Amino acid sequence: MINVREKYLGSNDRMSFWDRLYLPAIFKGMAVTLKHMLFSKSVTTQYPEEKRVIAPRYRGRHVLKRDEQGRERCTACYCCAYICPAQCIKIMAADVTPEIQHNHPGDKYAKSFEIDLFRCIYCGFCQEACPKAAIFLEDIYELAVDSRDKFVIGKDVLVAKEGGPRKIRV
Repeated sequence: MINVREKYLGSNDRMSFWDRLYLPAIFKGMAVTLKHMLFSKSVTTQYPEEKRVIAPRYRGRHVLKRDEQGRERCTACYCCAYICPAQCIKIMAADVTPEIQHNHPGDKYAKSFEIDLFRCIYCGFCQEACPKAAIFLEDIYELAVDSRDKFVIGKDVLVAKEGGPRKIRV
């Protein structure tokens, strides 16, 4: 039989009676547990009524921004789709016609813009690659849905009213 104490600790000492009972170790562990139960502050948040405090650099759900005139910023340049390591962004571009010229500043626009949130790794590369500051990962963390199909979000869910880059450094 291998003596583990001798092998790893380099000691030939035999365990004492109290060490063999393990009672002191059990009481020490229970004392630590009771100390944390009775004397530490609770960290529970009452979720629907109270929202968590989110770090300023938190990357949540994607949002497509509009400019100050209410026009869509996205010009379907595909930079976000090319840079995405998970390849979860699908864009279909279309030419701007005179009827919709008031909604789009460029010569083309994103006819459809889809993001598969199951594939997304929330790295923020799409936000960094966008030359028009159109896509942002906001602090939206409530992503519960009742169907897997609803995790592929389209342009109707992504488009926000207005806004540009947020300053995250204080």
